Amino acid sequence: MSAQQPTATQSGPGPGTRGALSHVRVLDLSRVLAGPWATQILGDLGADVIKVERPGAGDDTRHWGPPWMPDAAGQDSDVAAYYLCTNRNKRSMTVDMASAGGQALLRRLAAESDVLVENFKVGGLARYGLDYDTLAALNPRLVYCSITGFGQTGPYAERAGYDFLIQGLGGLMSITGRPDGEPGGGPMKVGVALVDILTGLYAANAIQAALAAREKTGRGQHLDMALLDVEVACLANQAMNYLATGRDPQRLGNAHPSIVPYQDFPTADGHMILAIGNDGQFERFCSEAGQPELARDPRFATNQARVVHRQALIPRLREITQTRSTAQWIAALEARAVPCGPINGLHDVFADDQVRARGLRVEMPHPDVGHVPLVASPLRLSDTPVEYRVPPPALGAHTEEILHDWLGMSPQEAAALREQGIL
Repeated sequence: MSAQQPTATQSGPGPGTRGALSHVRVLDLSRVLAGPWATQILGDLGADVIKVERPGAGDDTRHWGPPWMPDAAGQDSDVAAYYLCTNRNKRSMTVDMASAGGQALLRRLAAESDVLVENFKVGGLARYGLDYDTLAALNPRLVYCSITGFGQTGPYAERAGYDFLIQGLGGLMSITGRPDGEPGGGPMKVGVALVDILTGLYAANAIQAALAAREKTGRGQHLDMALLDVEVACLANQAMNYLATGRDPQRLGNAHPSIVPYQDFPTADGHMILAIGNDGQFERFCSEAGQPELARDPRFATNQARVVHRQALIPRLREITQTRSTAQWIAALEARAVPCGPINGLHDVFADDQVRARGLRVEMPHPDVGHVPLVASPLRLSDTPVEYRVPPPALGAHTEEILHDWLGMSPQEAAALREQGIL
């Protein structure tokens, strides 16, 4: 297997043998998506991630089905596909956080941790003695990452924040969807919980930056990650378009506010995407389409002119693209170095030659359903590659193992905690 592909090794449940973060211990008190996405990234990079869950219930996403993974008989198991997407390379333990004994145990684990990730409401962990100030006093090197909807400060800090809500409040939905007045017009959310995922990515970056800073200072720090902050930051050019002009960007469906043609077009048997980013590409498209005069028309000769006259150009291009099939257009345009592509369903995505060559689907053994297919990490490191060590764990599957590895606890001590209802 080349260094460009992720390795699917099974090197045991603990930290990775070669992972870039194999020296890092992570205590994960988060649930659902943003926090678990961040900790899965750290786990993929080799960190020993301990997922702490409620006894008898666990992460909410364990119950978010259908779909459920089929068991060996082809029947639905109780393993939710949603849970599987963001919890590999972690070990699961159950702790009753509401009990004094559970809180004391978590403080002991935090004292042995490099990183703690949580997504409780602001101040929610203080009553358990698991807030940053308390734990930093026990472990000054701890990097403590809090993920909330609106951050630790500001008038909305106490509110619960959900991806869908943030997509609306933060402006993303205002620029997503077709314009009012068109069929299907109106604001639209993105098809995945993108703000949660982006927040997880930013959190993983911030955690690694704090770990790097700790090498200089010897101190950990508190990271305040907010879904709203991330969503607004990721408006990118659309935010700058507003800041530069004072005008709200409008919904354009699949079109681009600054580049034309850069959208979907109908073909004889479906749809395709044209992503023409410069005038040379447009000229080559027009030549292939048998319409070279379009590229010479002053209204369309430059991108700036095409943006101004998009209402005249796009209908003409739509008539042209319907004369050939999607495959015919893609073959012809790729030969002329004109950016284009299909609009694939997920069946087509995972059957695509490039996706297969990059190894973007991996399988891992699973104790309840035999094997589970997972989407591979996109991180490709030549010297410290991603490893797939631990499948998304069953609830509490590693509790005694973790207590032994991190705290040196004997089986008898762990059994006593179970008898007390702490585990």
